[in-house]
Amino acid sequence: MSRPNSPFPIAIGPSVLSADFLRLGEQLTEIEQAGADYIHFDVMDGRFVPNISIGLPVLEATRRGTSLPIDVHLMIVEPGRWVDDFQSAGADSMTFHIEAASHAHRVVESIVGSGMRTGVALNPATPISAIEELIPHIHRVLVMTVNPGFGGQSFVASMPDKIRRLRETIDRVNPECAIQVDGGINSTTIARVVEAGATSIVAGSSVINGEASIARNIAALRAAISSQVSTVDASELK
Repeated sequence: MSRPNSPFPIAIGPSVLSADFLRLGEQLTEIEQAGADYIHFDVMDGRFVPNISIGLPVLEATRRGTSLPIDVHLMIVEPGRWVDDFQSAGADSMTFHIEAASHAHRVVESIVGSGMRTGVALNPATPISAIEELIPHIHRVLVMTVNPGFGGQSFVASMPDKIRRLRETIDRVNPECAIQVDGGINSTTIARVVEAGATSIVAGSSVINGEASIARNIAALRAAISSQVSTVDASELK
């Protein structure tokens, strides 16, 4: 997902999981003014992952606080039960974990039928083959580059190779499908995943951290990937 008319071929979506919720509206404005492409919204249920995060009321508030697309990432069991609720609360796209869905194709159909764009996520140890049958039907694959559940984790070093292999599969069966990456992204790892074939980047603590402004942090990420995209025709990136 990227903002319409964005000049950048690689989309960046800050995660509100790292936000200061006492200042959520203010930080959403900063994110939008800094040129982010979308808002990433992480939902955790304490069952699929060992943490509980945010849900529908915070999504409704986030929707009121930004005009950017909101990308909901469900780290929950039974994701299909919640499609209509999150769509009604303001989601523009929804990604669920293949590991959490017994009938994944049905969930994809439900998300698409609601008018949202759809994605399927892969944990670090989950093989690409687990979603190969779904790739022709979805808008993105989310490659988790940490084990899901907590922000601020360290990047799993073997994931760029997985992204490269996924890039080959997507180019063969659905070139319009984006590769999104989430976990441990900073000015070093972002260049590695873009070089491997990622086209959409989720960034949490590297954007919202209190050490520098949100605008400066997003600019640093853009600068880190500029050398990677300079040799790629932007029209080829989705």
